[in-house]
Amino acid sequence: MSPSRERRPAATSVDVVVVGAGFAGLSAAERLVSTGLSVLVLEGRDRVGGRSLSGEVAGVPVDFGATWVARRHTAIRDLANRVGCTTTGQFNQGRNVLWMAGRRRTYRGTIPKVSPMALVDMARVQLALEKLVATVDVDAAWESPRAGEFDAISFGEWLDRKNALAPTRALMTVVSKVQWGCSPGDVSLLHALRYIRAAGGVDHMLDVEGGQQQDRYLETTQEIAKRVAERLGDRVVLGTPVRWISQDDTGVMVRTDSAEITAKYAIVTVATAHRAGIAFHPALPEPAEGLVKTWRMGVLSKAFVAYDKPFWRTNGLSGEAVTDTGTVFITFDVSPDGGPGVLMAFCDPRVFDGFSPETRRSMVLRQLVQLYGTQASAPIDYVDHCWGAEPFAPGGPNPAVAPYATTSYGPALTEPHGRVHWAGTETAGEWAGCMNGAVLTGQRAAERVAAVVAREVPAR
Repeated sequence: MSPSRERRPAATSVDVVVVGAGFAGLSAAERLVSTGLSVLVLEGRDRVGGRSLSGEVAGVPVDFGATWVARRHTAIRDLANRVGCTTTGQFNQGRNVLWMAGRRRTYRGTIPKVSPMALVDMARVQLALEKLVATVDVDAAWESPRAGEFDAISFGEWLDRKNALAPTRALMTVVSKVQWGCSPGDVSLLHALRYIRAAGGVDHMLDVEGGQQQDRYLETTQEIAKRVAERLGDRVVLGTPVRWISQDDTGVMVRTDSAEITAKYAIVTVATAHRAGIAFHPALPEPAEGLVKTWRMGVLSKAFVAYDKPFWRTNGLSGEAVTDTGTVFITFDVSPDGGPGVLMAFCDPRVFDGFSPETRRSMVLRQLVQLYGTQASAPIDYVDHCWGAEPFAPGGPNPAVAPYATTSYGPALTEPHGRVHWAGTETAGEWAGCMNGAVLTGQRAAERVAAVVAREVPAR
């Protein structure tokens, strides 16, 4: 039985209402069902998957959103295995391309080989960053020894204080855009340190082999969510935004545009900023409301360009490229075995989203020609996706949290609001910001709620 697309849920009273059908919400529902509780998952979009979304270019399935899994991402891997989704290694054989200061060069490894002075500077800044990362409590960054100091400045200001050279700044800007959908000057140093610690350190966050870009799913990551939702059947209701959640000592009432559902508890899994679309009664306490107002989502866009074959491989290139200017700032080879060549390009929304599809395509191709030669000018297909233009719950991949907001409001990330519990990758400690973190938080929230429900059952 597939998820219901009707706007009026079949059930109007359940044990637990889950808001959001991303990986956190679906994992919470799956775990709750396994304990024997009745569950309803309400999703505002007309699809499941949250920030995972499948697309297609030249007949090849591609990930518009969340893409990679590391070997250590055991929670999402276990979930994918159970529903029959399979990984393939991220291609990274050959030399990478660097376009910096108007000059093209190639290199091997994770860190671009610019000049001896630049390499020394990158190593110096990375070592200093790792030392700070080691001081951060991944589960409560706001309680770390120097939390106030780190949260008072942006990541960009810290790079200024370290006198980081231009190549180092360029690399860290790419990291910031990919991780938080913003520039280093827009994100708190403490928030950056927390996410780097959660990702397993700078090397693990950046590496392909043995790192966070180790593998991707042949079926796409959204397909995992779809298959989990199919197992949950009509417990998952799509196209049903939650507008209002009220509660008293006996339970909660959740209101959508077409129905009211009563439950013992609710688990809200939407991103912190997107909680603004829900009215809570009683109102959220000030720290929780502060999260909604200050933990805004970053913005990131992707383009996929398909060719008859991965011609860059015959030229000894990996398909990985980093640039310091223009629309595209990083690329990867996501070609299927025996199929067309496909390049995935991360694009800066500030110089991408506002243009027409034709102009966006032209801008991307122009940069790919700079990186890979004239063969890149003749694709067989092109597609892109702008997360900031999503009509419902826009933005991604993660919150771009400015200075002071982590120490001020971070403690509210997981603090229940009465009978309303929270989940979602933002609420994770280890693996915050990735699918693995989302799955873990959904399972943990479900276990906590199942435990309190069990305590409330009258003894016979």
